[in-house]
Amino acid sequence: MVSPALPASVLDLAPVVPVVVIEDVGDAVPLARALVAGGLPAIEVTLRTPAALEAIGEIAREVPGAVVGAGTVIRPDQVGQAVAAGSRFLVSPGWTDGLLEAMRASGVPFLPGVSTASEVVALLERGVREMKFFPAQAAGGTAYLKSLSGPLPQARFCPTGGIGPDCAPDYLALPNVGCVGGSWMLPRDAVASRDWGRVEALAREASALSAGGTCR
Repeated sequence: MVSPALPASVLDLAPVVPVVVIEDVGDAVPLARALVAGGLPAIEVTLRTPAALEAIGEIAREVPGAVVGAGTVIRPDQVGQAVAAGSRFLVSPGWTDGLLEAMRASGVPFLPGVSTASEVVALLERGVREMKFFPAQAAGGTAYLKSLSGPLPQARFCPTGGIGPDCAPDYLALPNVGCVGGSWMLPRDAVASRDWGRVEALAREASALSAGGTCR
């Protein structure tokens, strides 16, 4: 299996980007293989644990079907570390000019986080049109994003935060949403017991999601 080429947009890789927190580097490769086998090649490994950068490197080397990225990028110095480790895209929960400059200079796609119209306008002013909407459910959910699509149709989002399989299709139905981020296909008990078959089955269900559904 060869590593998939990035499309014009990270938002077009799959309807769902798994948001992964890895505590044990030994879990990185089998977990990523399960997600890829289930149809979710884009994998966001959050920089929340000491194991994160090493896990990104292991996935980049050992799982050629994966497009691994770094999430929770909050400092400019983390950008270089993440790319050096093997990250092929970057995701942040928010942004500053310094962080944005570092991500832009990295040479890989990036999704800076926003939760207000003013933040979206500020990024558009800086030439950025693809963003993470976070925390999606708490920040207004599908109603908020639908409201943004009228005055700001050029902005495109990956909503993340509080989204599950019931809610995801409603987001995917919006014209300004390319994909959603979530972790429901990685239940803690399945990861703790290394039940990669269950993870693969949940990933397969997530990869088949399309517009529709009911947010709860």
